[in-house]
Amino acid sequence: MNLNEEKYSRFALIREMLETPDIIRLFDPSVSERFIKRIRSKKGLFLTGEGSSRLFPAKRAISSSLKKEYLMPVITEGCTQAREYNLDDYAVFLASNSGQTKEVIRLINVLKERNHNSIFGLTANRNTKLEEVANDTHVLSCGKENAVAATKSVFEQGLFYDSLLRNLRNEKMEGLKKLAQLTEQVLNSSIDKKVTELISKAGIVYFAGRDNGVAAELALKTNEITRQRSAFYEGTIALHGIEEIMNKDEVLIWIDPFDVDQDKFLECIVKGVGVHVIAVSSKPTVFPTIIIPDGGEYAEYLQLAAGWNILVETGVALGIDLDHPKRARKVGNEYVPEQ
Repeated sequence: MNLNEEKYSRFALIREMLETPDIIRLFDPSVSERFIKRIRSKKGLFLTGEGSSRLFPAKRAISSSLKKEYLMPVITEGCTQAREYNLDDYAVFLASNSGQTKEVIRLINVLKERNHNSIFGLTANRNTKLEEVANDTHVLSCGKENAVAATKSVFEQGLFYDSLLRNLRNEKMEGLKKLAQLTEQVLNSSIDKKVTELISKAGIVYFAGRDNGVAAELALKTNEITRQRSAFYEGTIALHGIEEIMNKDEVLIWIDPFDVDQDKFLECIVKGVGVHVIAVSSKPTVFPTIIIPDGGEYAEYLQLAAGWNILVETGVALGIDLDHPKRARKVGNEYVPEQ
């Protein structure tokens, strides 16, 4: 995708995606420092929100934390289910780009009724209900998004949680300029038309991969950007009964395939069912593969950017208005003050 062609530049969604490298380049890891003392006073960290404000930012943070020496429990769940949990010993971060998400505000009210005093907000807008009711709120620098599908804000939320956990560990957050450069490279790379044609004709697009938020977020974006049905199968669940309902010529996009089990996916999914498996990886696989740079500790950001690129090219090929879904709303379930 690029802004030199009108078929791309006319969409706010694409313009906002292409703002992401600069957001990465200018990100200041110190913005999360003021929360550290209060988080350390708790026994765990709970990250919540709805939709894109939780899937990638929270799950990537958890996955990253689990790869390092134990710090404290870092967990996530949707806001409505979280009302049933005892979160007294957790610092709670609630992300809502609009700052007006009903489920988020409702959970804060429940926590306040229980005298919880470590309730923090993460939003892209100022002077919101979230800012009003949280104990402290960080406002992202990315600014308001005009497209319904959240994009640049998802990256910055991820960076914020990344910085938060690093500051908790007294680690420096380095390499952002390189990440910005590689993200720009991935977003501007061309996607083989054979790939977009397969996806365009698929009745459903499956995503497989680690439960680190990338594939789950792309499954959601598939609905918003291409208007196609999608499903996320974490880990190797696609090998454990799901193949029974798969059909020939459907598509499965495997994000960063495990070194093991590729042969079994080939045997059961490709040869056994006739599903087209397309991999997104920094190294060759046994499947048709979209090769992206090795992002190291930031690999998930590049994988997400590659997925955006695939979905945009598919949406453009289908002639879809990328900015205006027919039913999806910018604020999925908006808080309305009681009269």
